[in-house]
Amino acid sequence: MTVSSRRKFRREGEGRRRQDLIEATLDCVAEKGLQGATVRAIALRAGVTGGLIRHYFPGKEDLLQAAYATIVGRMTEQAKAALAMEGAGPRRRLAAFVAANLGPPVVDTRVFSLWAGFIGRAHSDPALSLAHREGYLGFRNEVEALVAEVLEAEGRVAGKAELRRHAIAINGIIDGLWIEGCLASDIFEPGELADIGIATVEAQLGLNLGEEEKT
Repeated sequence: MTVSSRRKFRREGEGRRRQDLIEATLDCVAEKGLQGATVRAIALRAGVTGGLIRHYFPGKEDLLQAAYATIVGRMTEQAKAALAMEGAGPRRRLAAFVAANLGPPVVDTRVFSLWAGFIGRAHSDPALSLAHREGYLGFRNEVEALVAEVLEAEGRVAGKAELRRHAIAINGIIDGLWIEGCLASDIFEPGELADIGIATVEAQLGLNLGEEEKT
């Protein structure tokens, strides 16, 4: 590894240092896979000692858990950025959220490789399993809140069980299309996956998300 390929470890405080180590871990996982992301490799990537890593993370599994949670949380936050639409009603906001999950930067081959590497080990690693569960529930809760807003604006009364089912279904729709987009983006037209995702969510809810909300 050349010096230029190392991350510059910034001495800006505990939180920033911890995040630098997480980013170095993600770099190593992307390049070497989970097995190759050893403490030594991560330390070399970050330009620090293994002892410093252990100061912030008790063990490698704790560091991997934090790295996976960062990936999942980052994808959710990138999609949520699409909700900052001044004057937009609930339907437009839900459509924008679905579309954001099915295009760049969320649809990305590096992100998918990282996610796949972590998820392949989650079934046998309690720490990664917990990170996955928390990430999934956090995303699903976001979807559920958006659906609740849409249905409320329509005057449709939806109980907790119905909202939960809608959120589970929409999460599955997004996940499936996201995987295909990451694996073979070149076989889809620009915006095609987003259009399909929105249409499928419309069918799920029985609403046209492109129409204006009732006043």
